[in-house]
Amino acid sequence: MAISPDAPPAAPAEKPAHGSPCPRCRAALTDDPRFIAWCPACDWNLAPGEEAAPVPTRRQRAAAARTDRLFEEQAAGGDSPTARLDWLLASAAAGVIHLVTVGMFCLALWLLIAGTVVQRCIGAVVLVIAVTLRPRLGRLPRDENVLDRAGAPALYGLADKVAAEVGARPVDVIQVTDEFNASYGLVGLRRRSVLRLGLPLWEVLDERQRIALLGHEFGHHVNGDRRRSFWLHSAVSALWAWYDMARPDKPRHGWRQDELTLLVRLGAALGRPVLRAIAWLLFQGLVLFDRLTSRAGQQAEYHADTLAVRAGGSEAARGMLAALLLGSAVDTAVGRVRAEERGRPRVVRARNRRSEDAPAPPAPDLLWERVREHLASVPAVERERLRRLSARDRSAVDGSHPPTHLRIALADRCGARPAAVAATAAEAAAVAAELAPHRARIAAELLAG
Repeated sequence: MAISPDAPPAAPAEKPAHGSPCPRCRAALTDDPRFIAWCPACDWNLAPGEEAAPVPTRRQRAAAARTDRLFEEQAAGGDSPTARLDWLLASAAAGVIHLVTVGMFCLALWLLIAGTVVQRCIGAVVLVIAVTLRPRLGRLPRDENVLDRAGAPALYGLADKVAAEVGARPVDVIQVTDEFNASYGLVGLRRRSVLRLGLPLWEVLDERQRIALLGHEFGHHVNGDRRRSFWLHSAVSALWAWYDMARPDKPRHGWRQDELTLLVRLGAALGRPVLRAIAWLLFQGLVLFDRLTSRAGQQAEYHADTLAVRAGGSEAARGMLAALLLGSAVDTAVGRVRAEERGRPRVVRARNRRSEDAPAPPAPDLLWERVREHLASVPAVERERLRRLSARDRSAVDGSHPPTHLRIALADRCGARPAAVAATAAEAAAVAAELAPHRARIAAELLAG
């Protein structure tokens, strides 16, 4: 709700009392003492510590206007010609980057083969730089968080059902993480698919919402998101490598120590001012790529959300998207359980377990139970505060996604649709059993953190 310019200024200082009159409009503040006291009538204290909402810059206002126009285009069922034009420009820029990388490699080979001794030394340096600047295409994960098809047939079976429904091919690898998120990507020259499921998010969703989540993630394989194509992804990866090389004092993306040492020496030889100027130009190139691909990328995200509605149903898809706003609530629940576990004497816990007929749940199981209980207790008015805060700050899962409140709004406009995929109680139990060791390990890691 817009704030009247004639409204009295907010009273600072004292902590607002739950249920008391709003110092700005005199309406009643929210009255749940477990959560922030704020005013649903005028948004006072929507973000604690702020006397007024931050004033967006001109660039932020222009970006918000573009995002809103794209939302209206998607809600109307139309396409975005601007997004198509931006993609063509981004593809042309990617071609320039690939030509530079290939050109450096060819120059290095020519100097090594046909050059003098000095030229061969230069060619060797250029070859090292060309190899260092090669696009990073990623690789299949091979750690303890990876589930294979033999060890998790029920989870892969559910994933395959959802993939078939949205028109995607079966996933190659499923990996669980400790993040409140999920992602889908293609790695390596063979573009193998990797589905990453953050267990903190997975655990707070119900069975239908999990299917909607899978529908969204598999939707990335069929939604025309050209940012994930080999051509654009490898070009952006190479540009990031160039940028990292121009900033040897601030390495990124996991440089190896031998590469870092070489780049530091090169940076010292060329001079930091020159490298900073080059880094600035390269960063502008990254900003340009983001600008050229953001509309098409957001359009693809909306498409993935409609596939989430198709797979899990409109109600489940909306619930899944709304859960993305509760990351801070999950952090709060984890912090509380961690503090309780650290403050509880071990000998008391052991004595209590012996004295009770039924053993107390171990800390990992307790963590997920408490997280679900905490999120279930979040009242509607607090969820509304988070939604309004998302709308005000244009917040999203990350920079590649549309603002979460617009994604929820688009799911609402899809109308009531039934789920195309469902999991039986036996299938859900089998998936839970397959994830049990990973749930315990990741919960222990979160509690130890």
